[in-house]
Order: sequence, then C-alpha cells, then structure tokens
Amino acid sequence: MSVRAGLVAAITVATATAMALAVPAAAASASARGQEAGVDRGAGHSATRKAMDAAVEEGVPGVALQAKDGRGVWKATSGVGNLRTGKPRSAQDRYRVGSITKTFVSTVLLQLEAEGRLSLDDKVEKWLPGLVRGNGHDGRKVTLRQLLNHTSGIFNYTDDETFVRTYFLKEGFFKHRYDTGTPEQLVGTAMNHKPDFAPGTSWNYSNTNYVLAGMVIEKATGNPYGDEIRTRVIEPLGLHATLVPGTYPKVPGPSSRAYGKLAETTTGPTYDVTELNPSLAYAAGEMISDSSDLNRFYAALLKGRLLPKKQLNEMKTTVRVDGIPNAGYGLGLIEQKLSCGVTVWGHGGGIHGSSSEALTTTDGRHSLAFNFNGDWAGDSQAIVEAEFCRKQ
Repeated sequence: MSVRAGLVAAITVATATAMALAVPAAAASASARGQEAGVDRGAGHSATRKAMDAAVEEGVPGVALQAKDGRGVWKATSGVGNLRTGKPRSAQDRYRVGSITKTFVSTVLLQLEAEGRLSLDDKVEKWLPGLVRGNGHDGRKVTLRQLLNHTSGIFNYTDDETFVRTYFLKEGFFKHRYDTGTPEQLVGTAMNHKPDFAPGTSWNYSNTNYVLAGMVIEKATGNPYGDEIRTRVIEPLGLHATLVPGTYPKVPGPSSRAYGKLAETTTGPTYDVTELNPSLAYAAGEMISDSSDLNRFYAALLKGRLLPKKQLNEMKTTVRVDGIPNAGYGLGLIEQKLSCGVTVWGHGGGIHGSSSEALTTTDGRHSLAFNFNGDWAGDSQAIVEAEFCRKQ
C-alpha cells in the first residue's frame, strides 16, 4: 500500500493490511497481463504496465486502471477479478472507492459555503448540537474546516477495538457484514474515547470527521448527503458509474470480486468480502465508482468546474502531514510532489477488499485512477510514480 493509500484508507485496519495472497502461480501468470479486446496497448505507459504487473506478483489479485492525458485514454488490467474462475479484471470495473468519498463530501460542503448557506468557520455545535461531547470532545471548539482537513482531534471510530472485531476480523465480519449502522452510532463510538489532541493543534486522520461532515450537509440542506452529491456532482458531470449506495450491499456490474484476509496476519486464507453494508463507512467512505468517472471528477475539480476559485483555493490549502514526505492534506484533497517534481492532487481509499487511487495534475490534464481488488498487498505509489514520471 502506498504512502497515499496508507494515509487515506477510509475503512482500514493496520492488522488487516499487508502482503502476499496465496494465488496458484498458474492462475496468476495466465491473466497477469490480461487486457480487454480493443483496449489501447499502452504506448508510453510501459512503466505503468510493469508496476501493475509487479503489484500482482506481490499478491494483489487484480488491477483495473485508466489514465487520461493529451494523447488520449489508456485502459489496462492486470491479474484476475475472480480467484475462483480466473476471470480477468475489466478496465470498466466498478469498485468501492473508500476515502475517495471524502473529496466528494468536501466539494459539496464548499459549494454550500459558496452559496452562503454555511461557513467553514462554523462550529460543529451550530449544526449538530450536543453530538460531539464526551471524554473531552467538544463540538463547540471544532470548526467545519477542522473536520475537512483532519485537524479536529476527534477520535477515529474505525480505531475502536470493538469496531475492529465486529467488522474487520473473520468471525465478526461474516456475522455483521449486513448490519446497518447509523452515523449517530459511528460518532457515538468515537465519543467513547478521548480526543487525539486539542482542536487545531495537530493533524490525525479520522473517519469520524467525515461522518460529521456528511451529517452537516444533511442538516444544512434537509436532504441525504448522497442526494446532494448526486445532484451537485454526479449528474452534472455525467458520472454514470458512480453512486452513493447507502445500505445496498452489492457492487453493480461490471465489477470484480473483492478479497481480504480478515485476520491480524497477512498469511492464511483469503476471503471474498465483496458484499457488505457500506453504512459502516457512511460519508467517510461508502461510494462506488469506476476509473473513468474518477478521472473525470478530479480533472473537473482541479479545472474549477465544480467550485469557485475562492473555494478551490481553500480546498488546496494544505496542512503538513508528519511522517509523510512531500505531501500535504487540504480539505478532502491531498497534494503530493513526486520524485520527478510533478505535483499531483487527489485522494486514495481503502475498504474491505478494495484499495483505490485517483489523482490528477494541477492543470487537470493528466489523470490516473486505479483499483486493487485486495486490501493487503501491492505498491500503488509505484504505479503513480511510473505514470506521472514516465519511468521507462
């Protein structure tokens, strides 16, 4: 998992991520370089192709990728979409995008700010009175901006030990995968813990921040946050493969199966974890999309098609992330300077059986989005570097 993916995984557990999948060598090699008929063979993308294949060799079941630049669209796959049948992945696969959801949520909140319906300097208490309280948490001291850039100090509910046992380890997952959780319950889990730090004094990634952000959207508009994303982003951009599934447990086709270890180690059995109730992620990471839609979204965002200049500049104002070189976190948007000097903007996301990356250059002219249908292996940063730095 890349630095970016490790940073932004929406629903991830340290004990559930890492290395090798026990795929029979014959099955892996038979499809490792599989591409669909009619898909661009990838002139100029040979390094990206090598990095994709390397991820499969490292244990990722399969990779689905699309890149768009001045030369056109390149679509490619590597590995398998179904470990049982050996069916290869499709470049048109839909998949769970995890924390990439956060950029959509932030975009809507910034649109509401531009319309004068709220301010990012509003306190959480104004919109969600009494919700952020307990063990030192105080919504009267946390701003909406601090939610969006993870400087609120609010505890990350997905780090709660009971939550981990219930949703990430084998026995709990298969018993509870179809359970519905409310955002109030997710926030309540966080309130059982002390804050990580006083608001505005440090940085720490917390999915609870975006659960709260989704709730603020609903309070400010009177509509489900997913409806606001649909009407404000998905429909205007024609993102036909993108959806906010709510409690719907399946991934619509075309799609591949998603795989996880569901254990504290990265060895042992691999399980099909495709179906789950994504309400456990809510506005922190429940969305589904495909690589083409994600490229269109991030390119449109950076080109200023979704936000006025003032709000886009706010989104791109980053805070330093300790321990992650050449990267900063904005408002649901990550900036990273690559080894070749190219700056890219985007987000990554992880959820059961799925690890994704979507990013674009500052001018929105070169975009990349891809997905691993496994949540414990693969170097996504190598793919990013290969594509944008053209390392042949």
